[in-house]
Amino acid sequence: MPEADRRLYYAQLCHATRAFTLWREGRLPFREQIADFLTIPPEPVPVAQLDALRADLRRELTDLGYGGDLTAQCAAWEERHRVPREAVIQALAEYLDRAWERTAAVFDLPAPQSDGMRPVPESGVPYNARCDYLRREVHLNIDPILTGPALEHLAIHECYPGHWTQFKLREVWYDRGEAPADGLLSVVNSASSCVFEGIADCGFRFIDWPDSPDTRIAATLTRQRAAIGAGAAWRLHALGWSVELVRDWLRGQALVGGEGWIANRMAFIGAPQRAALIWSYWWGEAAVAPVWERVAPADCPAFLHFIYGRMHSPASIALFP
Repeated sequence: MPEADRRLYYAQLCHATRAFTLWREGRLPFREQIADFLTIPPEPVPVAQLDALRADLRRELTDLGYGGDLTAQCAAWEERHRVPREAVIQALAEYLDRAWERTAAVFDLPAPQSDGMRPVPESGVPYNARCDYLRREVHLNIDPILTGPALEHLAIHECYPGHWTQFKLREVWYDRGEAPADGLLSVVNSASSCVFEGIADCGFRFIDWPDSPDTRIAATLTRQRAAIGAGAAWRLHALGWSVELVRDWLRGQALVGGEGWIANRMAFIGAPQRAALIWSYWWGEAAVAPVWERVAPADCPAFLHFIYGRMHSPASIALFP
């Protein structure tokens, strides 16, 4: 292959695929699953980074006039922006419309909006939301407490310019001969997992979504929850804590979402096929955002084609010229 990023990615993909085979045979410890599946360091999120996220939240919420400690501030913010359970699907649909409009202004979307996603409520599932591209459905877990800014993030992450856009562009570009066939696959526990999630989490940046204190708070809460989700998985599988102890730890760290969010995180990390994958939500944005921030404005279209048209690992995406 003439492209350095493709050579690196496929070498890592082969390693990850062999590691996944060893895991299926019962011969791969948890730390090695993280390192070998996802090509990232097998370690928990540093305490200093968790503290920094909490400090960012504290500053933003204090500037908005919320009082008390951080837990009280987050509870008050969540209550102010809470969307009633019976209204979340309509609210998500409205955010999807807004996200489509902004994405269409940046990307040459090769489909009408009628080919986009329809929100479907779910309960008792081990995830917050899921993009079912083949059925054109975004499945929303309505058990956690949901806020408008959180639904805004989900619309961008799961659909536009997140997962729907990734799948659609790769499908069309492959048909045109502009992208390779491996982009048609959605493979978890692999070298591409972190960047796949990172593209979706960086969607705000790609479409220049309007910035506001509440949008920043929601984004920081998303990062904080990715961090403590990985921390809970580490305690359960690497340190051998009991399920009860991990649940109590997670409950003490969670600032929003309520028991519904605790339940879906515990179910997520309790599933062997998902336990290591949760690190992709922490590492994804950290892999993609620094590269995007150094790209010159004139090179942004080329960079978007580079990341949407090819599969990448955290190391290969950094090879963008």
